[in-house]
Amino acid sequence: MRPSDIRAKLRRQPFQPFRMYISDGSHYDVRHPEMLLVARTEVAVGLGHDADDLPEQLAYCDPLHITRIEPLAKGARRRRGG
Repeated sequence: MRPSDIRAKLRRQPFQPFRMYISDGSHYDVRHPEMLLVARTEVAVGLGHDADDLPEQLAYCDPLHITRIEPLAKGARRRRGG
């Protein structure tokens, strides 16, 4: 997927949480726009959150391996990749 398409999802107003699917079968839920950083050749996803609402770790993937993005259904459970 093109980085510009991913960034467009992040900039949507109001922001709508989404699930990002990866070519290896895993997926990541993006509930807040600040939890995803998009670069030309890499996407960093914040995983887990501590008491200060900071990510506990990061997952990195190549935008070419992002196969699709779908809106996250309200009430969907939290899950990390795969």
